[in-house]
Amino acid sequence: MELELDTIPVFQDKALPGDARLAGWAALTHALGIAAPVRRPACVSQHHVKGSHRREDEWLVFDKRYWPGETLADHLSFALRHEDIDLLILKRVFDAVPQDAIEAMVRAAPTGAQTRRAWYLYEILTRRTLALDDAPRAAAVNLLDPKAYFTGKPVLSKRHRVRDNLLGNGRFCPVIRRTEALKNALSADLAERAKETLGQTGAHLVARAASFLLLADSRASFEIEGERPPRNRLERWGRAILQAGRNPLTLDEILRLHGVLIEDTRFTRPGLRPDGVFLGERDHNGDPLPEFIGARPDDLHDLMMGLLASNDRMRADELDPVLQAAATAFSFVFVHPFQDGNGRLHRCLIHHVLAERKFTPHGMVFPVSAVMLDRIDAYRTTLQGHSGPLMPFIEWRPTRERNVEVLNDTADLYRYFDCTDNAEFLYSCVARTVEHDLPREIDSLRRHDEALRRIMETVEMPDRVAENLIMVIRQNDGTLSKKRRAGEFQALSDDEVASIEAIVHDAFTD
Repeated sequence: MELELDTIPVFQDKALPGDARLAGWAALTHALGIAAPVRRPACVSQHHVKGSHRREDEWLVFDKRYWPGETLADHLSFALRHEDIDLLILKRVFDAVPQDAIEAMVRAAPTGAQTRRAWYLYEILTRRTLALDDAPRAAAVNLLDPKAYFTGKPVLSKRHRVRDNLLGNGRFCPVIRRTEALKNALSADLAERAKETLGQTGAHLVARAASFLLLADSRASFEIEGERPPRNRLERWGRAILQAGRNPLTLDEILRLHGVLIEDTRFTRPGLRPDGVFLGERDHNGDPLPEFIGARPDDLHDLMMGLLASNDRMRADELDPVLQAAATAFSFVFVHPFQDGNGRLHRCLIHHVLAERKFTPHGMVFPVSAVMLDRIDAYRTTLQGHSGPLMPFIEWRPTRERNVEVLNDTADLYRYFDCTDNAEFLYSCVARTVEHDLPREIDSLRRHDEALRRIMETVEMPDRVAENLIMVIRQNDGTLSKKRRAGEFQALSDDEVASIEAIVHDAFTD
């Protein structure tokens, strides 16, 4: 099948370098009128490129010798060989071309590795079977290169002579590239380091640290959404997080967690939402100005079942737990299946996966929400980095209820996405909790206990009074304020106050 490959100066708001021509995913998208973003487009220069290819702004520029040709098969093979896999573009290409064009491509090179990969992906993404005999006897090939991607355990398709090692399936599938940052993160063995930290700590101290970290994570998760709930609501949500990983992750379990989060259902409908949802601002009339729009209501059940099947495969295939948590939790928040509470449930799913896979020690919650709150700009950038490029391809209109109604088929925009940036961000959050927050909390409790013991040896008083004394001295930069001195601590002598201040200083100053 020939493609109309006219030379253009700009592609999806990205100016092409020099006199280069679109290639691979970008060429297919332009020639076939595909409605989807090409996030890392490729082009072929009409000149020589040192080292065969280079990065130039947002483009991957190839030497002129790499020009693949003028046909669908040429550019599909180029994309599968030289570019990052993009299942969204691939699915929409398959929907845009006649089935017999793919059949002709396979018949022309039935043993070719890229041909068989394309054939297999066509049948699992479109759920249509090509009118072809099984592949001739040939060496089986991996669908994804394990050196370039994090993969599942390979399952051989005898029909195509292809080993499926995706993280999901044709119904729903995240992709995680094997970047240097992620390889370094995995080699740090953070789960073992956390166990070593706790193994050197008494059980009572570990329990207290777990309680503080759980409260910090619960509070931060609400603050990210701009809420400051009462203590009883925080504690209720904290108990739900502490149960993470105890029950299998099913749609019923997610609905149960949503019920724990949204107790008052007078204004928020429980269950999968029956209407649109958006994040963003409103104009002076109250009409939506969306920065992000969730999946259509009619697509939610199928998307959620696909997401959960992908999570099950990643767990069964023993993908690294943090990578699984990133893929599952960020997939969820992009689908946005509920009217409210999606962000908090997204962060709860992180805890669920880490607990179920025993990455976090039993009874312990890594306060990733607190780290996300501390790094809120990076968190939002990570979310918007995926959702922002999708918005030009979502057709919508405001409703009378000042909500949004999606007008085109957008399900594929949520089925397939590159989760690499999200995984890198989550791993950096987990690393900070393991390397800094957990040891710091345990160290702070040890120092507190030492100060408490020495104060009780200096002056006999109830524990709660001594603890309050430590707190007010620390809050006042190491001294007891005149107001407190004349108030609840007036019974202390000047010498006792000086001794206690010195004890607090010694305990909490390195």
